[in-house]
Amino acid sequence: MVAGARRRAVRDGDRQIDTAHLLHSLLETDPEVRAVFENGAQVVRLLGYLVQRSIGYGLQWQGTVEDSGAVPVVGSVQEAGWSPAALSAMDVALERAESREEPRALGMDLLAGLTADPECRAVEVLGRAGVDVEVLLRRVEAGCRPCA
Repeated sequence: MVAGARRRAVRDGDRQIDTAHLLHSLLETDPEVRAVFENGAQVVRLLGYLVQRSIGYGLQWQGTVEDSGAVPVVGSVQEAGWSPAALSAMDVALERAESREEPRALGMDLLAGLTADPECRAVEVLGRAGVDVEVLLRRVEAGCRPCA
């Protein structure tokens, strides 16, 4: 999943992997994540926004660092190749896995991490696609798989 997000960032001309790259990769690779959305049309709409990123939607993000300010930036995130918000989402995912005593985070853990920051790009994309992020997060927390 991370490799897909990294390829997408490079292809889009972005210097860093951001939360929208992570969301795109999750939607493409994880059927459990897709199943937590209200319906298939919502997932298709989301993928449509994310695909358009490099051809118009999202161009305002190119060359900028995604930093919602929700998490303090430590060290040189730019050199690490991750936006501060993406690092925060990954930290949340790992914390969730650790709380279950699992060695690896699941896609649902990362989705929870992405939705935890209301100011990140992934949440902006979700909102534009008509996804109620609070409802989505409740479904993720409930372990909804698959939800109808």
